[in-house]
Amino acid sequence: MTKDAALREGPQLAKSLLSRHVTMISIGGIIGAGLFVGSSAAIAAAGPAITLSYVLAGSVILLVMRMLGEMASVSPGQGSFTEYARLGLGNWAGFVTGWLYWYFWVVVVAIEAIAGAAIIAAWLPLPEWQIGLALMVILTIVNLMSTRTYGEFEFWFASIKVAAIVAFLVVGTGYLIGFTPAGGGGLHNLTAHGGFLPQGSIAVLAAITTVIFSLVGAEIAIIAAAESNESALTISRLTITILLRILLFYVGSILLIVMIVPWNEIRPGVSPFVMAMDRIGIPGAALIMNVIVLTAVLSCLNSGVYITSRVLFTLAAKGDAPQSLIKLNARKVPVRAILLGSSLGYGAVITAVISPSVLFAFLLNTSGAIMLVVYLIVALAQIQQRKALSPEQVQGLSVRMWFFPWASWLVIAAIVTVLLAMAFTSDLASQLFASLLCTGIALFAYYLRNRSSANQLARAYNKREFIQ
Repeated sequence: MTKDAALREGPQLAKSLLSRHVTMISIGGIIGAGLFVGSSAAIAAAGPAITLSYVLAGSVILLVMRMLGEMASVSPGQGSFTEYARLGLGNWAGFVTGWLYWYFWVVVVAIEAIAGAAIIAAWLPLPEWQIGLALMVILTIVNLMSTRTYGEFEFWFASIKVAAIVAFLVVGTGYLIGFTPAGGGGLHNLTAHGGFLPQGSIAVLAAITTVIFSLVGAEIAIIAAAESNESALTISRLTITILLRILLFYVGSILLIVMIVPWNEIRPGVSPFVMAMDRIGIPGAALIMNVIVLTAVLSCLNSGVYITSRVLFTLAAKGDAPQSLIKLNARKVPVRAILLGSSLGYGAVITAVISPSVLFAFLLNTSGAIMLVVYLIVALAQIQQRKALSPEQVQGLSVRMWFFPWASWLVIAAIVTVLLAMAFTSDLASQLFASLLCTGIALFAYYLRNRSSANQLARAYNKREFIQ
């Protein structure tokens, strides 16, 4: 029996997620505070042309998801999407991308807990760190209860976010075409304040480095697919169609904002949605948006706890993490993996309180470019996997990468360009180099693990020879 066959006969996660859960998990993974609040910095940096930045960044993510869709159709049921890197490039790629992806989400969990605490602290007279830890405890319990419970919470979190965006699109469009009493704004705001490209075309490309990070997360659907009865084909197609809808939400809402509010009035750190809603005349806009942002934060926190545990479970199943992490409870939930991942999240929250400008800043920097590194490795793996297929196998694929190999190499070139842009952008250079350091540490850890395994095999062989 092969090692992979043995692993497949090991503990199996519950197939308890429904189609509606997976659909909303995909949507929830990509709509977060980065859209509702973080987009203000991007708009201020590039002006109305920021819509082009979202289109370009979204196109890169869309192509990456198409690659994953093809790889999922070739080898379904891999658990974490990072395992496709292993299939294409070898064990080192699976080890490195798995641990980098896990680390990225550990940091995200801490960021979301702190962001949620900051919102709630305005309503409750409690220290933010206590609220942050309380949020983590609650959503850790949600994940420990069952996979179906996680999916149900995420379904409603994501539903609120989608409903909010749809409502904003409807109200904003009505305002622009004069259905509302205040009526105003319009196409002239796209060119009236310095033109459509007020900061130049370079600003559009530079903004991609900020925008692309708000779009990561669509790959969560592939991880959730391991606990769903939906076919790999359905999941891969679903991921792509949902991403197209999300791009519509992102580009459509940002376009409405810069048409309603002159871009030069938007201030970084202040939700542009609140500014647009105030301009439209919606009462209580700030409170409404705080509730929506809190929902987005809780959604990402909920998914972060889920993802960290499932990536650890998959790494353990492949021998890249302690074997104790694959143990499941009666509800087929990887309790130990959940507790380990969330405990490090608790540590990161406490770090943000004890040393926000040193230790926590370091955590933020080291995770800044990790997803780009992960996507880059996955893109290289897809090219290698496709080359290993026969023409007959390629023809039989249910999902194929568009315009292969040119589109695949285009993705790689785009990611490398963004990384280079980060290197020459003062505010982002530290994030790039810290993330590369983190990648180097992961590679070194694999080297040590591999050498340890080789030494163990050599000792076992020598012992057998001695006995004989």
